[in-house]
Amino acid sequence: MYNASHDAKPSQNMSAIDPAYSAELKQIKLIVERELMPLEPLLLTQQWEALNHALADARKKVKHHNWWSTHYPTAMESYSMYLTALLAEVIGQSPLGHYVFGWQAPDIGNIELLHDHASDPIKTQWLNPLKQGDIRSCFAMTEPDNAGSNPTLLSTTAVSDGDDWLINGHKWFTTSADGAAFTIVMAVTHPEADKHQRASMILVPMDNPGLKFKRNIAVMGHQGKGYFSHAELSFENCRVPKSNTIGQAGHGFKLAQQRLGPGRIHHCMRWIGIAQRCFDIMCRHVKNRAVTPTQTLADQALIQSKVADCFAAIKAARTLVLNTAQTVDKAGFDAARFEISMIKFHTAQMLQKVMDTTLQCLGALGMTDDSIVAYFYREERAARIYDGPDEVHMLSLGKQILKTY
Repeated sequence: MYNASHDAKPSQNMSAIDPAYSAELKQIKLIVERELMPLEPLLLTQQWEALNHALADARKKVKHHNWWSTHYPTAMESYSMYLTALLAEVIGQSPLGHYVFGWQAPDIGNIELLHDHASDPIKTQWLNPLKQGDIRSCFAMTEPDNAGSNPTLLSTTAVSDGDDWLINGHKWFTTSADGAAFTIVMAVTHPEADKHQRASMILVPMDNPGLKFKRNIAVMGHQGKGYFSHAELSFENCRVPKSNTIGQAGHGFKLAQQRLGPGRIHHCMRWIGIAQRCFDIMCRHVKNRAVTPTQTLADQALIQSKVADCFAAIKAARTLVLNTAQTVDKAGFDAARFEISMIKFHTAQMLQKVMDTTLQCLGALGMTDDSIVAYFYREERAARIYDGPDEVHMLSLGKQILKTY
């Protein structure tokens, strides 16, 4: 049986954190280790009802401590990428962390989007309960028939019909659509416009009769449920008022890019938290795994080399991401545009390397759900694909570097 307490020994990476936040982050880390990691067996064994009850209780405790997303930071105007990056690293060490603390994707991205660009009626009806965690949301952009690496290639359309949009199209990998109250869908509203001005973002309630929930997609054999799932959706003459448009019609691509900027930093620091957890599991395992009557795996030179390599990779990625977050706080996202591309592919590749090395060192145990590593491996391999595949970010960065020569 999976032993959460075996994985829950605190790591020693807190010393580098800004002293202004260190004490509070250490308290949050203890909550993650003592209260969330022991709940992970419910996720791994798919005991969804028990898990949902336990997570609801954990969310109440987080709100009691004033650590819920509506208070940390206290308002979107005081938003600090550096601070939230540190938080994402700590709570990201458990797959339950972001959800319990109210920082989970896709909700956090939709909160930022609605906060900056939605009308007051939409904020009242949808944003406020979303910020409080009373409802969930999802974001429908990826399509099965078009390359997700190019978000200007969309087949889903929204045609003007008086004061309404009529939406038709097919989406998939719409994360957390199962049980969500609404989705924000990317659809082509201006087909004759420039490719970056063709699409709009439109809020669609999930109970709209024109929105069909087709299935939760199995990821490496695991279908998931509720928040922990990725859905396939279809829109069939789905009628919504034009007042549900987020921002200006035709500005969907621009808004998507704005949404992805902070999201990539959130993801990268969460991946660093996952990598650190896997690293800790690996080190404890090799220290205790006997391979001869007198030696453990940790005595093997090859294992020592792998440990050093992973340690350096994690530290390097962490430094890059936190430096990028500081640049954003000082000069904005435009100033850090290429750094964000760099950390996205660099951190995703680091994560895959550390997860794979951990799994290899665990041997047969790594292939099972008796440890959290297999869950991370199957869920986070997609880190190199979503929010722009590695290759797109590498090409973009490479072109900009070569322009300077």
